Amino acid sequence: MRTIGRARAAYHGAAALAACALAGCAAGTDAEYAMLVADPPAKADKPPSLVRGEGEFKPYWQDIPSAAFRFHMLPAPGSPDGSVKPLYVGKTEITWEAFDVWAYRLDEKGEQTPSTQQSGVPEGDSPDAVTRPSKPYLPPDRGFGHDGYAVISITFRSAEEFCKWLAASSGLAYRLPTEDEWEHLCLAGHEGDWGFEGGVEQLPRHAWFANNADGKPHTVATRRPNAWGIYDMHGNVQEWVVGRNGKPTTKGGSWRDEADLLKAGAAQRQDSTWNASDPNLPKSRWWLADGNFVGFRVVCDVDAEGKPRRVSNKPDAAARPATP
Repeated sequence: MRTIGRARAAYHGAAALAACALAGCAAGTDAEYAMLVADPPAKADKPPSLVRGEGEFKPYWQDIPSAAFRFHMLPAPGSPDGSVKPLYVGKTEITWEAFDVWAYRLDEKGEQTPSTQQSGVPEGDSPDAVTRPSKPYLPPDRGFGHDGYAVISITFRSAEEFCKWLAASSGLAYRLPTEDEWEHLCLAGHEGDWGFEGGVEQLPRHAWFANNADGKPHTVATRRPNAWGIYDMHGNVQEWVVGRNGKPTTKGGSWRDEADLLKAGAAQRQDSTWNASDPNLPKSRWWLADGNFVGFRVVCDVDAEGKPRRVSNKPDAAARPATP
């Protein structure tokens, strides 16, 4: 695998320091660290039997094209009534390390030199080539954090097209979950509103939400997972799914929400406030100017042998944002 390059690492390091300096987040980081030391995330409970006959229905790592990054996919059983089939699910929400490759076309060969306006350097001093384009003036992560943080501020279209690109690039059947699949994965064999024992009293151990998030999203997998080892199904960022009516909706609630919106059965659909400050006409199809609480995770279909189902599509280079 090729690394994204020193320029990317240097950028993110500087951006993170600048964001912390502006937001005064050092104290918040210390407080979060102290809380995690006092109450560290627990390991997942032993999941139910996931082996299907002689198949290979087991966890795997998915590499991201042209990046030194991979994410973990977990096997999840189907529902007892058969309405939800076995599938693979992302252990965490998709993070910026994966999404940047698609959004900034880092997997494409050829010159990727930013304009002088994008790079901020005088004309004539621009490098011949760089490992990635520069960030836009208003970074999509909104200064909350980048590496290790769930993607935010994206439309359903962005999430869906990322899945199509990942499927075409990897040869595996990645997609967004349906609403029924998401609820099944969230509850992880439990009944009721929560995917863990103890009810709402245990929610702070499992979720970042209005009561403990300090007004911001957090790095993924820093609260307790559910019984199947899946992190942040409740809270942190709400996740795009295909609703029961076939239309986009979000599930799980986010860092800004009270407990009721984090219940497995709760759902929130996009309204005009999620993109109210976007000055473009028409408004962006890719980014939500005011949606700094919306992200997604991926699932992958399973073949008859319990392996990730394969597809043969090729990536569509046109189905990406020209500029974030």
